Amino acid sequence: MAASQKVALVTGAGTGVGRSAALALAKDGFAVVLAGRRREPLEETAALAAGARTLVVPTDIADPASIDALFARTKEVFGRLDVLFNNAGMGAPAVPLEDLSVGQWKAVVDVNLTGMFLCTQHAFRIMKAQDPRGGRIINNGSISAHAPRPNSAPYTATKHAVTGLTKSTSLDGRKYDIACGQVDIGNAATEMTERMTRGVLQANGETMVEPRMDVAHVGSSVAYMASLPLDANVQFLTVMATKMPFVGRG
Repeated sequence: MAASQKVALVTGAGTGVGRSAALALAKDGFAVVLAGRRREPLEETAALAAGARTLVVPTDIADPASIDALFARTKEVFGRLDVLFNNAGMGAPAVPLEDLSVGQWKAVVDVNLTGMFLCTQHAFRIMKAQDPRGGRIINNGSISAHAPRPNSAPYTATKHAVTGLTKSTSLDGRKYDIACGQVDIGNAATEMTERMTRGVLQANGETMVEPRMDVAHVGSSVAYMASLPLDANVQFLTVMATKMPFVGRG
């Protein structure tokens, strides 16, 4: 690896937003660590990033030992970490709040919040000790970090918590030259939002088809945030389908 090449790590890099961000970062010259549960989609992302240096590390963000191994491998291969995109996330079945099981609640918390926190801890340990010191952490929030959808308590609660984690990380990282920001995404065209083309439940009880946007716009937004020098930071960025029902939701 060229001494001047920066290193980015993307969780959930096999599909959707994670893949888009990984490809945008690779295009901008980063060496990219691709983390996700399934090797095959990660290998597909690596192939799409033809010409870029990538490292595929199958990882379960719900498993602390798997996260330990991810960051150990990153440090072993590249020796440093400049950008972490905490992207991996999941939702629970869209059922009434009172019908959710404890297991369904905990599964979302384990990935969306605890997994993100553990990745952030590991990034801190690498970034504050490396030379040159510091780095950038970008968290995947959501429009749901601002306003809920019906029947989305676990996802919405964790995304609101991500905002708190972003703020705490931004504050606690200052002394180590670690910047932290959050990208809040609304209706990017991915497999996760495919149901919106068939209609989704609205706050007023109606079902409505919602507009979506090209997921590439999310990737370019993450790459822009990552491109800044460490004395500048995008604290919060919202990128969304222009006509989605967010402003005025409910």
